Amino acid sequence: MANRREFLQTLVAAAAATSLPIQQALAGADARSTDSSRLPWKNWSGSQLSHPAARLAPATVADLQEQVRSANGTIRAVGSGHSFSPLVPTDDTLISLNRLSGLLSHDDDRQQATIGAGTRLGQLGEPLEAVNQALINMPDIDQQTLAGSLATATHGTGAGLQCLSANIVALSLVTAAGDRVHCSPAHNPELFQAARVGLGALGIVTDVTLQNTRPYRLKRVSEWMPIEDILATAQDTADRYRNFEFFYIPFSGMGLHDTHELTEEPLSSTGRFDQNDGARDLQTIRDLISWSSTLRRQVLKGILKTIDREVKVASSWRNYTSNRNVRFNEMEYHLPREDGLKALQEVREVVERHFPEVFFPFEVRFIKGDDIWLSPFHRRDTLSIAVHRYFEEDYRPLFQAVEPIFRKYGGRPHWGKLNSLSGRDFAQLYPHWEDFKTVRRDMDPEGRFLNSYLRELFA
Repeated sequence: MANRREFLQTLVAAAAATSLPIQQALAGADARSTDSSRLPWKNWSGSQLSHPAARLAPATVADLQEQVRSANGTIRAVGSGHSFSPLVPTDDTLISLNRLSGLLSHDDDRQQATIGAGTRLGQLGEPLEAVNQALINMPDIDQQTLAGSLATATHGTGAGLQCLSANIVALSLVTAAGDRVHCSPAHNPELFQAARVGLGALGIVTDVTLQNTRPYRLKRVSEWMPIEDILATAQDTADRYRNFEFFYIPFSGMGLHDTHELTEEPLSSTGRFDQNDGARDLQTIRDLISWSSTLRRQVLKGILKTIDREVKVASSWRNYTSNRNVRFNEMEYHLPREDGLKALQEVREVVERHFPEVFFPFEVRFIKGDDIWLSPFHRRDTLSIAVHRYFEEDYRPLFQAVEPIFRKYGGRPHWGKLNSLSGRDFAQLYPHWEDFKTVRRDMDPEGRFLNSYLRELFA
């Protein structure tokens, strides 16, 4: 770590002495509202903006029911605002579920727990462990709310593990009429099938019952390797470990190889590489030497090779999630597993040929298929590729360049990430698209839960 810092300081000094050009950030926010008289709402990255006339935070389900009945115009629920797609923005009524949170009940025999919809994922591990349960798998960002994660089919990684929504065994929601409805495989089964990944378009979820497992310990090993070495064994590695993902650093030839496996080893941890500091370092190197891809590759490879292998043995929930303090915008597509690495290679070539300003890593994960109507993993095992752009820079040229590659291989976009698809496109990708629309109309015939984006999709 010290060597890397000293090298960067030397590089900065040299740049100042020789007046190397510094890339200026580009504006990339999508302002969707102009009413400055109202308090604005923005998502985490600032790419989505609206000015709601009413901002509500019910303390009880009864409060929520009354607020829905009396609300004017469009009603949208909001979690942590970590979605990049325009699912939330409305200039009418925005409802936060932050006060409808926490572990509500649990069933020890079935290893199931009912949890408030507004609970942050980072707040779940400890209370579940206290009742001898743990989530089967977890995504990697700790600030997302449970309802928001489920509504968008948010996922972790693991070739034998499904997205979080596949672990729902029951849920409750408040309808457009203000009624509270329960659903499960045995009770309102079509609503249950639609609501497991519902985009907030069916009603407002109040609580979810999840199938869990007993607490378990994971050994996480992270190490920097040449990307070609990672790619050569990626499919086998995905099948060997409980969890496997990797990151590729553009213009470096290097990737971060990250695995988890079940263990009974004692708790331990080596020093940890800070992802937020790492992103800033990558930005600095980009700014200083983006004019030479050869020099940039040499510098990055030299630095990344100095970072020590990291090993952490901890409870599953302590190993899965992390803080993300450096903001970005993201496009993530889920591709058939057998085609994913081919798509990744094409994305690498496009980025390194045409986008020297890109410095954020690509993230690659593996997910097992499921049977949920609007799950991007519907009926196929998947390799997902996420491409990021620093939040102050214009993401559109990059995303417009890589999206055709994802689409060529039959990719389905993450519901919470940026994409350009229309309702007609989604109808081609999801066999149960019309079934979902039918349930949605039955639940909300007047479209009270549809903002302009969702109205276009489901028209």
